Amino acid sequence: MFDLTGRNALVTGAGQGVGAGIARALAARGAAVAVNDVRPERAQQVVDELQASGARAVVAPFDVTAYDSVRAGVASSVAAIGPIDILVNNAGNGGRDGMVPAQFRGSDPETWHGPVDVNLFGVMNCCHVVLDAMCDNGFGRIVTIASGAGMVGLRIGVSPYAAGKGGAIAFMRHLAVENARKGVTANTLALGLMTGNEGSDVTKALAQQVPVGRLGRPDDIGPFCVYLASNEAAWFTGQTVHVNGGSVTS
Repeated sequence: MFDLTGRNALVTGAGQGVGAGIARALAARGAAVAVNDVRPERAQQVVDELQASGARAVVAPFDVTAYDSVRAGVASSVAAIGPIDILVNNAGNGGRDGMVPAQFRGSDPETWHGPVDVNLFGVMNCCHVVLDAMCDNGFGRIVTIASGAGMVGLRIGVSPYAAGKGGAIAFMRHLAVENARKGVTANTLALGLMTGNEGSDVTKALAQQVPVGRLGRPDDIGPFCVYLASNEAAWFTGQTVHVNGGSVTS
């Protein structure tokens, strides 16, 4: 069950953290993995680790916000491992220092572009480049890593980030409906606070409110992606699943 042998995956933003955890989980189930990161050296470290475990893996160093770069990076990955069957849109941008540092009315418009460009347009760019081949092949699995902030209002000054994530959630719903009869599914994982976001007093306070008593870890997310990437998930599409230790339930 959930065997991904013979499948080829592209995971964006996979040079560290959640993305690296997802890459490891997919590879452990037999998928060949193209590890994307805007910093090639980070992607290479993950690829080296995967290859040492016997997995097929290649570096895919491109910027998800630049369409031509995405197209070239995907073409290089396809040449190395074959057509992309599984796309995990994990690359993200929360703004300066991981968090837009002000309520929206006091924010600098220059800080809006990063979160929206990566969290929404990056997802659209990657989906657009891989989708034709998925539809032609009659199989595709697209998973986008979003956030509960895209669906629930917060007071901590993350509105541009939420706009990007919320847009991606809506986009995935439409993508699912448009391509459902082509064998392509599209789903979203809306994450809660993850390790690596402990820095500010605000996030420390929020972390203490997580019902399970801790922040999420990369290995909490990989198994969900394995299921959503599998043959067994063929009838599961257009959904947003909250993975957050019980913090957000609607």
